Amino acid sequence: MKLPLTTSLSPPTLGNDGRALDALRTTAARDPKAAIKEAAKQFEAIFMQQLMKSMREATMSSGMLENSGTQMGTEMLDTQLANKMTGQPGGLADVIARQLERQMAGSAAPAAAAAAPTAAAGAPLGAGADVPVSQRQTDFLRAHQAEAKQAEAQSGIPAAFMVAQAAHESGWGRHEIRNADGSASHNLFGIKAGAGWTGPVAEITTTEYVGGEAQKVTAKFRAYASYAESFQDYARMLKESPRYAGVVAQVSAASPSAEDFAQGLQRAGYATDPAYADKLTRVINTTLRLQRVVT
Repeated sequence: MKLPLTTSLSPPTLGNDGRALDALRTTAARDPKAAIKEAAKQFEAIFMQQLMKSMREATMSSGMLENSGTQMGTEMLDTQLANKMTGQPGGLADVIARQLERQMAGSAAPAAAAAAPTAAAGAPLGAGADVPVSQRQTDFLRAHQAEAKQAEAQSGIPAAFMVAQAAHESGWGRHEIRNADGSASHNLFGIKAGAGWTGPVAEITTTEYVGGEAQKVTAKFRAYASYAESFQDYARMLKESPRYAGVVAQVSAASPSAEDFAQGLQRAGYATDPAYADKLTRVINTTLRLQRVVT
């Protein structure tokens, strides 16, 4: 039985069907993250097809059974194999998607910030999944920049650096530490309740890095009556603790560096995550860009 000429043995992709590009554009308008993952998967499929084609061309053939029909069948088989091999966890598509997501987040935030609504100062942010990342970032900055500026006057630490660290520790307000009854602990900096802390505490399960390996542990964290108290306690801790003296002196200079601040905190033992400084530096730079638009 002959197959109709329009029959396709492989799903439409950017590599074998131009209409897939229109579908991808539609998805991008509705769900940018899903579009990034799909585009990365399809680019991986194109790469795999070209790789297999190059391998076949480099392989010697007898030519006895080769004709246009077998060539077309081979190409269709290669397309099927390439599609089956793509999208695997840890594959090339994952690498491409992560890179595109970082670039999109970095370029979209300042542009969207100007149109974002203003949040009430000091008010807790909702954790709705339908809030765009750039809007959440802008809301977080607007909600806490006044408290951060008060803490800056107290400590000399740049307000943007403190807002950025609060954003990093709390996931821009999405993963704030909660009390046992579900109420906000107002602890935006992940400051633990050590032996010298006599105030209220919130006990949660958190991630600590031991020997470079992530482990889940139960720990007690400080709880506050307001976000302003959280900023004040953070600034006081950094300013008065000998272990952070070098960090505070460094950022109190004329041109403080986000990277130096983040690396100084990591060296002083603020967090156990070995990549903490790199992550915090990126958030500080994002906050500085947003600050230029919002203020």
